[in-house]
Amino acid sequence: MIRVMLVDDQTLVRQGVRSLLELSDDIEVVGEAADGQSAISSIPAIEPDVLLLDMRMPNGTGLDVLTSLGAADALPPTIILTTFDDDDLVLSGIRAGARGYLLKDVALEDLLSAVRAVAEGKTIVKPAVTQRLLKGLGQVRTEFSSLDQPDPLTERETEILRLMAGGYSNKEIANALSVAEGTVKNHVSNVLSKMGVRDRTRAVLKAFESGIL
Repeated sequence: MIRVMLVDDQTLVRQGVRSLLELSDDIEVVGEAADGQSAISSIPAIEPDVLLLDMRMPNGTGLDVLTSLGAADALPPTIILTTFDDDDLVLSGIRAGARGYLLKDVALEDLLSAVRAVAEGKTIVKPAVTQRLLKGLGQVRTEFSSLDQPDPLTERETEILRLMAGGYSNKEIANALSVAEGTVKNHVSNVLSKMGVRDRTRAVLKAFESGIL
């Protein structure tokens, strides 16, 4: 059973999403919060498998939730769920650790599929969102020199890049692959070098652009 928590300041939205999710036999809503601070205080105790998170809320935004829980190493796999088609929110949310982004008018099957995918450690950045993300990188790209085509990655480097896209830390990747954390750090450094970028977020976004992910 996939345990989901809903964080949204609109009661009707939470009730609607809850009713949709509970149509599935393998998904259970285990908690709700109506603002950022309530979410920050309750999520570590509830420990949901997946967090559905609104970004624009009173008393602490969705970005505040991502940043605070991420710093405390208590951030569950998170899907940004919002009515706002906002590139800045998407970029900020992904940089802060969110694994996916969906608009609130998403179809039921897409919502259920996204929850299941994120629960399995995958990302759910839709193609249309990816294109907007890449357009939003126009300014970012001027900050560093990037190769036109990344150097080919080894099979292990590609595997690690996928885990990076899933929001996993070096330690989590090391545990998943049963290798030393230092080995993962070396692979990550190689990935950044071959991709011609200077940080993990740019590596993941360029991987989407290049079709590697």
